[in-house]
Amino acid sequence: QVQLVESGGGLVQPGGSLRLSCEVSGLSGSDYVVGWFRQPPGKERQFVAAVRWGGGRQRLADSVSGRFTISKDTSKNTLFLQMNNLESEDTAVYYCVARARWHIYYYLDSSYDYWGQGTQVTVSS
Repeated sequence: QVQLVESGGGLVQPGGSLRLSCEVSGLSGSDYVVGWFRQPPGKERQFVAAVRWGGGRQRLADSVSGRFTISKDTSKNTLFLQMNNLESEDTAVYYCVARARWHIYYYLDSSYDYWGQGTQVTVSS
């Protein structure tokens, strides 16, 4: 059973940085896709980033490209989301997600079978 546990959220000022972590367990192969979604207050969930656990594919949402970076340390079974130059619009609950294989609709939340419990990120002065 795949389990995902996020950490690293918090309160940060505009222009600041945060790094989210996701401890991943139960993946049974390198074809798994892991990533991040977020849900701002009063809005639907949004795709943020995804990467193939074994490497080779990576996608970032246009809204975060150039500011956010997704990375992984497979030796420590951990996924990261480095968030720089944060804006108030980045305020959301951030979820770690996973699915068994890359999907053409990687940007849809319905494509993912496994979800973490979420971690709150608040960008405010």
